Amino acid sequence: MSTSQDDPTNPDPSRGSSGAPKKRDKTHWLYIGVIIAVVLGIAVGFLFPDFAVKLQPLADAFIGLIKMMISPIIFCTIVLGVGSVASAAKVGKVGGLALAYFLTMSTFALAIGLVVGNIIQPGDGINLTEESAAAGAAQVAEKESTTDFILGIIPTSLFSALTDGEVLQTLLVALLFGFALQTMGRAARPVLVTIEHLQRVIFRILSMIMWTAPIGAFGAIAAVVGETGWDALQSLAMVMLAFYLTCAVFVFGVLGAILKVVTGINIWSLFKYLGREFLLILSTSSSESALPRLIAKMEHAGVEQTTVGVVVPTGYSFNLDGTAIYLTMASLFIAEALGDPLSIGEQISLLLFMIIASKGAAGVSGAGLATLAGGLASHRPEMVEGVGLIVGIDRFMSEARALTNFAGNSVATILVGHWTDSYDKDRLQRVLDGQDPFDEQTMLDDHSEAEKAVADR
Repeated sequence: MSTSQDDPTNPDPSRGSSGAPKKRDKTHWLYIGVIIAVVLGIAVGFLFPDFAVKLQPLADAFIGLIKMMISPIIFCTIVLGVGSVASAAKVGKVGGLALAYFLTMSTFALAIGLVVGNIIQPGDGINLTEESAAAGAAQVAEKESTTDFILGIIPTSLFSALTDGEVLQTLLVALLFGFALQTMGRAARPVLVTIEHLQRVIFRILSMIMWTAPIGAFGAIAAVVGETGWDALQSLAMVMLAFYLTCAVFVFGVLGAILKVVTGINIWSLFKYLGREFLLILSTSSSESALPRLIAKMEHAGVEQTTVGVVVPTGYSFNLDGTAIYLTMASLFIAEALGDPLSIGEQISLLLFMIIASKGAAGVSGAGLATLAGGLASHRPEMVEGVGLIVGIDRFMSEARALTNFAGNSVATILVGHWTDSYDKDRLQRVLDGQDPFDEQTMLDDHSEAEKAVADR
């Protein structure tokens, strides 16, 4: 994935591949606008709460536009990555290592949540009211069996995966499509080049959509502040602080240490590179809003398309570190608040079940609450009403869940790239040092990896 900086025929990195001057990047104004929108949203939420709650459709519209782009981006990325590599075994190795890593890190997240929750015991002194009990009972969703989940990965038709917005269905179809192109050899070249051009168009559209981010951020923040208010924040401050602290310990203590030991990369430099994505997630409470940009940035940083295409979409369904911590601490909190603490055996049984049940909840704001209620309903039905205790602050906890999930997936992509020798460490270091900046206007590099790969066949 070379850039003008690596092209000896184009020594001036300020110019594109055609030699014409690149347009000046003005996207920093977009993210300044997001920050201003967040501040205004908080102010409107406190001053005019009834009006602020009605602004939620602004956030829903922005998230809807982003979700509209996710399936096409995942499809193009995986097809180009898988279709351009010589061996299908490499894709299997990437997927196997990714799933093993996801399972390991979920266990770490579960353990940290259990330890902190048992030490702090944030549920002491909280009383369940009838209103809270009713709110908790309303969160119970219909339980999905493992069989339903597996069958749900298979789309109705080859193309419905791109229209239904199901990440795992898109992943399956794209892998099959990529493997089929692999077997075609040089005959696949026109298809790969066509998909490459389609990807460029899709990323251009995404760049256009991103300019509506301040509107979405304003609506999201105003609605949650208007609905929550100070009372809920003050009464449940302990569980919120404990959750944020636990997420910080996991991200910087566990993920940061693993990334440094394995690759030598400082997690702060990675997060600085992904700063705009973290801001976007913070303002929308959904990690899904940054999924397309994570794919583009990881490719730009030197991780191969095959690795990015497999790890990132799969991670958004299975690598739910923040959700795991949330389910752990929320369950302990509810049990203590109801005066019926969970034993160690019950904690392990219930929470391992909910880690499995939480698949696919990472990208959807508020999905963790329904997962929590569903898990409690299947193991300890008498505790379901206690979910109402945290309904008021769930959106604030959702932000920490989304940020932690996103951080975990960004680290996972680099680690799997390192273990499978499918990333350019020198390029990654240049990118993190700011020497090779990400093109915010196109989200793609000037030159095509797919074109070069198929040309060499």
